[in-house]
Amino acid sequence: MIFITGASGLLGASLIETLVKSHDGATDLQIRALYRKQIPAVKFADKIEWIEGDILDVVVLEEALKGVTEVYHCAAIVSFDPKQKQRMHATNIDGTANVVNACIDANIKKLLFVSSVAALGRIREDGPINETMNWSEETSNSEYGKTKYLAEMEVWRGIGEGLDAVIVNPVIILGSGDWNGGSSGIFKSAYNRFPWYTNGASGFVDVKDVTTAMTALMKSDISAQRFIISGHNTPYRTIFNLIADAFKVPRPHKRVTPLLASIVWRLEAVKAFFTGSSPLLTKETTLTAQAVVNFDNTKLLKALPHFSYTPLENTITRVVAELKEKYNL
Repeated sequence: MIFITGASGLLGASLIETLVKSHDGATDLQIRALYRKQIPAVKFADKIEWIEGDILDVVVLEEALKGVTEVYHCAAIVSFDPKQKQRMHATNIDGTANVVNACIDANIKKLLFVSSVAALGRIREDGPINETMNWSEETSNSEYGKTKYLAEMEVWRGIGEGLDAVIVNPVIILGSGDWNGGSSGIFKSAYNRFPWYTNGASGFVDVKDVTTAMTALMKSDISAQRFIISGHNTPYRTIFNLIADAFKVPRPHKRVTPLLASIVWRLEAVKAFFTGSSPLLTKETTLTAQAVVNFDNTKLLKALPHFSYTPLENTITRVVAELKEKYNL
């Protein structure tokens, strides 16, 4: 019996598909997942035992983990809006603590926790980021990164109490999720002919590669380890160019300078203050977009010698085709 949190998101939905396909119709596969308001319209939703609830509800978690052997904890709030700070802290930190405690009480076989490279302190331009690093005030501008780092501390606490667990730290995930929110939004921006680009760079990875690595780590005897999942260190401009070419729209051609970015996020903050809306850009996101960051992915490749990453061009071609079908473009 497998239990998944965050099954309605890009990663959770892809994980369900990976698990179902890897079992190739086997009748012994049992997947249980939480939903909050309505059962999400994800692929293979009919093969899931859905439970209404929230990771902040310890009673629901206790019931949900009865008979479960493996847990994938994917649920999290990703936000750079200062107004979401309290909600993000509650879900990402307290919710993870609840999942860890429930796993210990239920004596589950293994927990896989989806963290983020933001928990490693991703504003580091003096060298590549690896798994030995952690979030700090000096190395990250992200409150989200802080919550994921503190959530990891809850998992390490569980490991100290005897829980078999492994942590993954994905970079920016490319997939055909909801392009009105999350990392899939970069595809919408490119499709809408967003003309701006920055000189920043980051890591990017196919969502299918992330879920393949997750299931492989779950099946392995690896425990008490964390792994960066990053397929390609690539400039943002290159990513936007590839997406624009796949959509057959013009490439971005206006460079966002640090000065221009600082002006825009301040204007967005003023607009959000008076309108009550969420700012489109924040100080955190503008700093991240300007940073040139590289991630060391060798640890995972050594741990999973048969695993390899999908070429970036193949990922973008597939995701664009899926989005065209999804949104009737």
